[in-house]
Formats: sequence, C-alpha cells, structure tokens
Amino acid sequence: MDLATALRWAAERYPDRTAVRGTGRHLSYRQWDARTDQLARALAGAGVRPGDRIALSLAGGEPLASLHLAAQKLGAVSVPLSTRFGPEELRYCLDDAAARLVITDDSTAERVALATDGSDVVVTPAGELDARAEREPDSTLGDGPAETDISVMLYTSGTTGRPKGVPRTHRAEHTAAVAHAVQTQQRNGEVALGVMPMFHTMGLRTLLASIVVGGTWVAQPAFDAEESIGLILDQGVSSLYLVPTIYWSLLRTGRLGEARALDRLAYAGAAMTPSLAEQLVDEVSPRAFVNHFGSTEIYTFTIGPDVAAKPGSAGRAGIFSRVRLVVPELGAPVDATVAPGEQGQVIVSMDSPEAFAGYWQRPDANEKSIRDGWYYTGDLATADEDGDLWVAGRVDDMINSGGENIYPDEIEAALIRCPAIDDVCVVGLPDERWGHAVTAFVVPAKGTDPLTAAEQAVAFAREGSGLSSLKRPKRVIAVEAIPRSGVGKTLRRTLVAGDFDALADSAKAGDA
Repeated sequence: MDLATALRWAAERYPDRTAVRGTGRHLSYRQWDARTDQLARALAGAGVRPGDRIALSLAGGEPLASLHLAAQKLGAVSVPLSTRFGPEELRYCLDDAAARLVITDDSTAERVALATDGSDVVVTPAGELDARAEREPDSTLGDGPAETDISVMLYTSGTTGRPKGVPRTHRAEHTAAVAHAVQTQQRNGEVALGVMPMFHTMGLRTLLASIVVGGTWVAQPAFDAEESIGLILDQGVSSLYLVPTIYWSLLRTGRLGEARALDRLAYAGAAMTPSLAEQLVDEVSPRAFVNHFGSTEIYTFTIGPDVAAKPGSAGRAGIFSRVRLVVPELGAPVDATVAPGEQGQVIVSMDSPEAFAGYWQRPDANEKSIRDGWYYTGDLATADEDGDLWVAGRVDDMINSGGENIYPDEIEAALIRCPAIDDVCVVGLPDERWGHAVTAFVVPAKGTDPLTAAEQAVAFAREGSGLSSLKRPKRVIAVEAIPRSGVGKTLRRTLVAGDFDALADSAKAGDA
C-alpha cells in the first residue's frame, strides 16, 4: 500500500467525515483529497518530478500535512526539516538530500534564505504554492507511487554529530501507521491531537494513523500548553500521542482532567517516570495507556500495552517486530544473547516491514548500526520474568563512576519526586576522584529559590529517594531549563560540554 492510495480510499469510505480541524482549515476527507491533488499538480508545475526530494521547512499544522501528502501523490520524496535547525544545519541537510525545492513560511524564510545563499536549490513560499494550487484541477495526477518508492526522508535530531538521513518507503510508512493504530488501540473515527512535529516520526505517525482509521486530525502548528488544552477540550480529542515533557505541561494547566472525551494515551521519545504515569492515570483514567519504544529507523521495537499496570515497562516486540538482547559490547554478534535477567543491548530485525533499508549516503553509519540483518539500537534493557523489557538508557549515556556503570534514567525517575524541582537531567561530569561524578541538573519548582531547590534535591537524594549511595548525585546544579531537541529528547551532551548557566550549585555551596 502507498500513502496516496491510503488517503484516496479513506476519502471514498468517509467523504463527508471531518479529516482535519483545529487551527487553520477544516476539511472533510473529500476536500482534503481534492486539495492534495491540487497541491501535487502545483508541485509538478514548479518542476518537481517523481523521485525528487522536496524539503519542507515550515511550521506544522494543515499546510505542512497537506504538502507532505501532496508529495506522496506526485511520487516525490518529502523531506520535512526541523524548525530548530539553524542555517548551517539546514544547508547541510539540503545539500545532503540534493533537494530540488525547499518550501518555507514566514517562520523559516529568513533562515532558509541564509542556508540557500549561493546554492541552486529553488526556494518557494508555501503561500505562493497554495495560490498556484487554487488554479489547478483536483483530479488525480498520474498513476501514483509504488509501495517500494521512497515516501519520506527524515533527518535524525543529531544529538551526536551530523544529522543522518533516514529514507523510508511507502510500505514502511503505511505499515508503521497500521501498527500504530493497532498497538495504541485506535478506534474508527478517533480524534487525535496533531501537535508533534512532522519532521519527527511521532508527528507523521499521528497523521497517517488518523487517515488509516478514518479519524480526525486536530492540527496545532506548535505546542503551547494553554492552546493545546483548549483544543483537547473544544475539539473532543480522544487520543494523545506525545513525549513525556508535553504531558507534564498539560498536567500543569490543571485542566487535563476536564477532557471527558480523552481516553487513549500513548507516549514515546523518552522515558516516562512512574510519578508522571501515576498522575496521568489519576487525571484521565485512560482506557488505553501505551508506551511505544522505537525509532525513526524502525518505527516499532516494543510496546508496553498497559502503563497503568506496569509503569516504565517497554513491553514486548510489536506486531511487526522481532527483538533480541545481546551483550552490550562493541561488535557483539547477533547471536550473543544475554541470559534471562541480564542487561543487554536491544537489537531489532531489519526484516520488519516498518524498517528502513539503511541511512542515506552513510555507509559508515550502516556499518556501525546494521549487522547480519539486525539493527543495533544503542539502547540497554533487561527482560523481566514475564518477558517484558525495561529500558535502562543508552550505551552513550552510561556514567562510569568509581569503576561502576550507572544509568541516568533510574536516578532521574527517583529525583523527579522531589517537590522542590520541576525537571531533572542526570549526567556524568569529569571528576578527579570518581572519574565521572553523577551530577543532577534540576529546574526549580515555581516559586522555589534555585539554591534551595539544589539543597533540597541533595537532601531528597540522601533521605527520600531510595537510591544507593553510589547513585546519589555528588553535585546538584540548578538551571533555568533542561536542554531538549524539538521533539523533547534530552540533550545530555550540551550539559556535559559545559554549555549551561548555573543558577545555583550545591558544590559551591559546600553541600557536595
């Protein structure tokens, strides 16, 4: 199945059902199918041909979603780029993808102009393309793509090194959407909030799964907690698929419990603390609460189907996935599985129909991550007696302190319960005695003095966290915010590199 056909068939099944609402246009499936046909013709009129890469550098919402779908109908490759990329990163991705065209809006035009200065790539404002589309017929353009054609190329967030291009076929994208619908227990006609950015796999999955189930995608171009909660309440949103940091923000509005239609929750992108999971269960009482563990490269690794019953568990392999735990050593073969209960590196079969085939023009990255038909995720986990995985963090995040391996996730899950702090990130900073000292960066709770927050976090670690002495932070630093990517992934390397402004430091206060 290709994505152009998926939208066309949804429009045939439910022509008058609302496909898109929220901020911006409200469109039925019939209207959305027609609009994306017109946009596909406008793209063709701009010189785009099947197989060409179209870079999309604009805010989210319906305009971006429609352009992405129009590219599918034309058989072109959609390349949605992070709105947080600066000119240098944009130029790198445009050059790497050999983009034929880059589409912008007011929020990105200046950066794109700097990124494309002196290059051959054609820059077109979304409004100009939209005006062209209005003059085009709304009939089908050509035969459409094959399911083996490339649908989209997503660039990884680049938390280490240059962003890597991840080409994904129509088959992989459609299969991942079906898997998402099944695994998060979506119903026919589900109403989903479309706020996760579409330069990330979570945003695309929410969009495409909504089409698969004939649902309504409630568009929000960028996250704002008050606007989001307003859309959830006013539009009758029944399903959320978000990163944990956004769930925290929604809870802090104090209104999430008013969302009577909301009964489907799912999260991905980062670990969720048991404390956050418990608060969501108390506020929402969801009928389905799912932990999705996966990546851009292979959408689903495992699914934890009942977060309320087993908070923190990543569960078992998804419906189209096969997973193993192998010894966490460089170059470990695919058959070097660990014993039950032992920690291992998660590897996932490339035979999954949700999988990519390899990175774009990066044989070095393929050699590092793909071996004998398996994808090495870099994630560490153990399997419990039920066979469910518990992810401990990433190999790259491991802290070696005093000769012992320590993983930040467990410490963060304990410290976030300290009432004096709102957010926390744990890293290992160089230390003469320990090699690397466990260091907690904390965001003070509203109204809490930074030094008080740091001191109380130290006290909580010692007296109320349940952490062993080895895992208690040697140092607590208060900061204004934890650095995160556009999709909420914690950028630990920023803190390790010393790129932060300390509001208070327990070491300097003599509390280390």
